[in-house]
Amino acid sequence: MADAGAKKSNTNTKGGGKKKEVKKETGLGLSKKKDENFGEWYSEVVVHSEMIEYYDISGCYILRPWTMSIWETMQAFFDAEMKKMKVKNTYFPLFVSPGVLEKEKDHVEGFAPEVAWVTKSGKSELEVPIAIRPTSETVMYPYFSKWIRGHRDLPLKLNQWCNVVRWEFSNPTPFIRSREFLWQEGHTAFATQAEADEEVLEILELYRRIYEEYLAIPVVKGKKSELEKFAGGLYTTSVEAFIPNTGRGVQGATSHCLGQNFAKMFGIEFENEKGGKAMVWQNSWAYSTRTIGVMVMVHGDDKGLVLPPKVAATQVIVVPVPYKDTNTKEMFEACLRTVDTLTEAGFRVEADLRDNYGPGWKYSHWEMKGVPLRIEIGPRDLEKKQVRLARRDNSDKLDIPVSNLVEQVKDILDRIQENLFDVAKQKRDASIRVAKTWDEFMEALNQKKMILAPWCDEMEVEEDVKKRTKGEIGAAKSLCTPFKQPELPEGTLCFASGKPAKKWTYWGRSY
Repeated sequence: MADAGAKKSNTNTKGGGKKKEVKKETGLGLSKKKDENFGEWYSEVVVHSEMIEYYDISGCYILRPWTMSIWETMQAFFDAEMKKMKVKNTYFPLFVSPGVLEKEKDHVEGFAPEVAWVTKSGKSELEVPIAIRPTSETVMYPYFSKWIRGHRDLPLKLNQWCNVVRWEFSNPTPFIRSREFLWQEGHTAFATQAEADEEVLEILELYRRIYEEYLAIPVVKGKKSELEKFAGGLYTTSVEAFIPNTGRGVQGATSHCLGQNFAKMFGIEFENEKGGKAMVWQNSWAYSTRTIGVMVMVHGDDKGLVLPPKVAATQVIVVPVPYKDTNTKEMFEACLRTVDTLTEAGFRVEADLRDNYGPGWKYSHWEMKGVPLRIEIGPRDLEKKQVRLARRDNSDKLDIPVSNLVEQVKDILDRIQENLFDVAKQKRDASIRVAKTWDEFMEALNQKKMILAPWCDEMEVEEDVKKRTKGEIGAAKSLCTPFKQPELPEGTLCFASGKPAKKWTYWGRSY
């Protein structure tokens, strides 16, 4: 494996625009601290942990095997759960004709600035430019209208694992805002709204599980405002994460009910059981590689990446600790036996037996890469028939007998997963402020908080909040209205308009 810090790496102060040379204090460590310069810290972590490499087109990144392994773990979970719901995988072309893309007015206006166009073939101009998909509603739905004829053709449940391209934006950030990214996008059609509504929440719960059970990140499940919902849809639900260091929310994943709007535009109708014609009800839902960026931001520290065991490519790294004149052959054999024992028990384990690096360098290297658990084996450990365990999340160390290795490793990895979630939830919860007035709202916003405020649920009021909070670091907006609503006492007024409040809603700046 390449030395993560042997040479200078190109990073970016804002996460992906102009590249700059990063000068590091040591050959391996980070030069920026998470609490002091979050943007540059993040840029260093994703490169030095070997998750990404910068590409020669701004906003595009190479996803290295350390990243792809995490994506594949989440993909395996979601794909299996989705198939239990009778969703089938498909694949549609990357290219979209202008006529199809522009069929749904609100939808295309929502994506217009981000659409990339192919205008040439070789040196010849194309007669009609071709769009590269920013999402696939308009790609798929002409064929839904072809495939759906009667009520027996419903429900139609399709998903595709693919890439999408969204071109025009500022401040690209690896995983969080990139011009091309990987995702899954589900597209389904039903005979009734009740079926569509039920699926929206089923999928949202799977997204919650990805974040909370796999990535150890607490999220809020809720509904987006009319201003923030998916363009052309009926309503949007989401899971919302929060990054305490930056005071920004992150839309983690979305599950949309599209209603019958796209069905009307694309003529997706069916003959019902009574012989009459009816329009289908549709949903679309997606999560992307953005999930991985949120994980880095939430759990990473000044030593580098911190990976939850459930998604780590390598859950345990075994490192020999030879002293002078030590018989390394016996020690290396003990390391390999440890790897074999744990691998047979179902863990993802590697041994670092490189002889050109000392134990201290190896510790730093694997800490940078975020491996949850390190096993150290030295001469005394061999004598005592034990190993030393070192946790990445809290640096705790524990000596355990070899005879109890599998049980102890399982227990500690479970505890690391649980502890990462608990710590992240404590930090997230400590960042939430209740604001009932505009002054309280602005005070909390300036303190980089996630704000829970009573709201009148009027689009004009939200637009006014955006205008009044607009500044160099971005305007505040509604993140979501949580499904779990605190009690709203009678007579409670909207924090922004003074009108009667209808609900509690989370607000803040966001990525």
